[in-house]
Amino acid sequence: MNNRNRGLRRTPLQVAYLLTALATGFLVPLFAAAETKPATEIMVVTANRGESPEFETVGNIARLGDEEIRSVNAVHPHELGIRVPGVWIGRNSGQEHLTAIRSPVLTGPGSCGAFLILEDGVPTRPTGYCNVNQLFEVPTEFASSVEVIRGPANALYGSNGLHGTINTLLPVPGSGAGTEVRLEAGSNDYWRSRVQFDSGESDNAYTGGIVYDRDGGFRDDAGYNQAKFFGKNRRRREGGELEWLVSGSWLNQDSAGFITGENAYKGTDRFRNENVEEGVYPFRDAYSLRFATTWTPDAGPVWVPEYRFYLHNSQMKFLQFFLPGIPREKNGQTSGGFMFIAKRDVGENSSLTIGIDTEISEGYLDEFQKDVLDGPSPFLNATRPQGQHYDYDVNSYMTAGYASLTVPVSSRVEVRAGLRAEFIRYAYDNKMLDGNTRDDDTVCGFGGCIYNRPADRDDNFFNISPNIGVLYQISDQTTGFANFQSGFRVPQATELYRLQRGQNVADIDSERLNSLELGMRHAREAFSIETVVFYMRKSDFIFRDSEGFNVSNGRTKHYGIETNLNWQLSDQVYLGFTGSLAEHKYDFSRDAGLGEVITKGNEVDTAPDTLASVRLGYDYDRGTAEIELVHNDDYYMDAANTEDYNGHNLLNLRISYEPTDNWLLALRVNNLTDKEYADRADLFSTTDEFRYWPGREREYYLELGWRTE
Repeated sequence: MNNRNRGLRRTPLQVAYLLTALATGFLVPLFAAAETKPATEIMVVTANRGESPEFETVGNIARLGDEEIRSVNAVHPHELGIRVPGVWIGRNSGQEHLTAIRSPVLTGPGSCGAFLILEDGVPTRPTGYCNVNQLFEVPTEFASSVEVIRGPANALYGSNGLHGTINTLLPVPGSGAGTEVRLEAGSNDYWRSRVQFDSGESDNAYTGGIVYDRDGGFRDDAGYNQAKFFGKNRRRREGGELEWLVSGSWLNQDSAGFITGENAYKGTDRFRNENVEEGVYPFRDAYSLRFATTWTPDAGPVWVPEYRFYLHNSQMKFLQFFLPGIPREKNGQTSGGFMFIAKRDVGENSSLTIGIDTEISEGYLDEFQKDVLDGPSPFLNATRPQGQHYDYDVNSYMTAGYASLTVPVSSRVEVRAGLRAEFIRYAYDNKMLDGNTRDDDTVCGFGGCIYNRPADRDDNFFNISPNIGVLYQISDQTTGFANFQSGFRVPQATELYRLQRGQNVADIDSERLNSLELGMRHAREAFSIETVVFYMRKSDFIFRDSEGFNVSNGRTKHYGIETNLNWQLSDQVYLGFTGSLAEHKYDFSRDAGLGEVITKGNEVDTAPDTLASVRLGYDYDRGTAEIELVHNDDYYMDAANTEDYNGHNLLNLRISYEPTDNWLLALRVNNLTDKEYADRADLFSTTDEFRYWPGREREYYLELGWRTE
C-alpha cells in the first residue's frame, strides 16, 4: 500500500539525523579551538594507491579496521556494509547480494559494474565482466581493513568505480606472529571453521588463512557450502621488495528466490521456497582464483615506482529461476594485467603521481533452456524456446594512463588534480546462428524469439575522467575539503551482446557520473567525525526500454548528507553512528521494459532515504559487549512510485570474552527481537506482483577461538 507523502515530511529519525549532521558544523569549530590531545594517525591506502593519512584525504573515505571486522565476524558482506555511511549491501539468498553505494539498489541492465571491487588494490574482475555478487569471491573474513570510497573514485581508478569502490586489504606478512583457530556454530545448522597463520617479522615473511562455512538455510531447501583462502609472502631482495598474493573462493549454493504476495515476508510464508514448490531447484556454483605479484624497488633519487602483475580466473554456473523457462547460465573469465605507478616530489611539498594500467581478458557466456515452457501465457511459451539461447566468447584489451598532482597554495590549503584516459576494445565471437531464431534456425511465433544474437563485431570505448579537489586544514584536529570527480562505466559485455527481440546492435555509450562533495573531518583522541554533503548527476545510464532494447539515455540525480562518528565516551564505553540522508531521483521520462513507467522527478525504486546504524559498546577487562541498531528506511518498490515497503529497524548483540590470553569465547545474536522484515522488496510491473526477499529470523552464533602467543 502506498502511504508515502514525500514532500517536506520527514520521520522523527530523519529529523534527528539531519539536526545531528547540521549541528556538526557548529560543534567541530568548538572542538578545534579546544585544547585536545591529537588523535592516533590512521593510514588509508585506497585514496592514493599507497599509504597516506586518512585525515589528509581529499574526498570521503571510510575504513573498517581489524578489530571491528573481527568483532562483527560477518557471515555475509551486508553486516559490514551497514557500518559505512551511504552503503547498503542488500542480502539475497545465501551469499548472493545487490549493492548500493550513494545509489539505489541497482538491478537489470546497467546494474552490474557500477561498483569497483578491489583486493589489495587489484580489481577482482576484468573490466566489462562484472557480476553483481562478486563480493562473495573476496576473503573479507581475513581482512586487516576494508576501505570504501563513496561515489566516483579519483583518476587513479577507471571503469566500474562509478558509484563506489570497496577495497579489501589482506594482512601484511609478518604483522603478527602466530596461529589462530576459530570454530563457530549457529542457528539453521550453520557452522564455520577458520585457520590463520603468520610467520612473524623477517626478510622472508608469510601469512595466510583458510575458512570453510556451511549454512543449512532458514528457508526450505536452501543453504550453501563455501570456502575461501589466501596466502601472501613478502621477501626482501637485493634492490627492493617482492610480494606475492594468491587467493580464491568456492561456492556451492542451493538458492531460494523471492516470495510473492503482498506482505508475504511476514508469518510462515517467509520460510517458503516457491521455486522448489513448483519443482524447480535453483542453484549457484561459483569458483575464483587470483594471483598477484608486486615488485617495489628501493626508492631512487627521484621516482618511487611500483610494478604489479596479476592473473585471475572465475567461473560460475547457475539456474535463472527468475526468468520464464528457467534457463541455465554458465560464464567465465580469464584475465591478466599489469599496473605501474610512480611517485615523486616536484618542488617544496608538491608531489606527482603517474601510472599505467593494462589488461587483457577472455570470457564466455552460455545459456541453455532444458525444458519446453508450458505456462499460461502463449506469448511466453512461443518466444522462450527450449534449447540453446546464447553461446559466445568475448576477448578484450584495456589500457589506461593517469596522472595526479598535489600542490600547496598556502600553509593550510592544497589543491589536488588528476586526469585519466582509458581505452577498451571488445572482440565478440558468436558461436551460434545470428539473429533471434531457435537454435535449429526455426522461427518463433509472435515476431521471433526473445533471445537475439548479434553477428560477430568489435566495439571500442574511450573515456577521460578528471578530478580536482581542495583540502583546507582548519586546525591540527580539523580539515575541510571540496571535491569534484567525474567517473565512468563502460558497457559490460552482456549489455552489448546478450540482446533481445529485434535488437541486432546495442548502440550504447559509457555511463557518466559527475560528483561534487563538500566535507569536514575532525579527529582527536576520543572523538572523530566525518560529515559530507554531496550532489551527483548520472547520464547515459543503461536500461532496457519498452521494446526490450538496451539503451543508454537515462539520467538520474543523487544528493544527500552522510555522517560517520566514533566517540569514546569513557575508558570503557564507546558510541558509533553511521548514517546517510539522501534522495535518488529520475531525471527523464520514458516507458521502460516489463511495463515500467519512468517519470522525471519520481524517486528511483529501492532507494531508502535514510540508512543508519548506531552502536553502543562496553569494553571490560577481558572482552567487549556491543548493541547495534540498524535502520533501513521505507522506499518505493517500482519506478512509477505506486507501492512501497515500510522499512525496518533491527537490533544486533555481540559479546566476547577472553578467559586467558590464548582463548576467546564470543556470542552474536542477529535480529534480537525476531523482527519480520524483507531484505529487499519490489513490484513486478508486468503482473503487479509483490516480490520479497525475506529477512532472516533471530539467529544465534557461538564461537570458540584459540591462538598462540
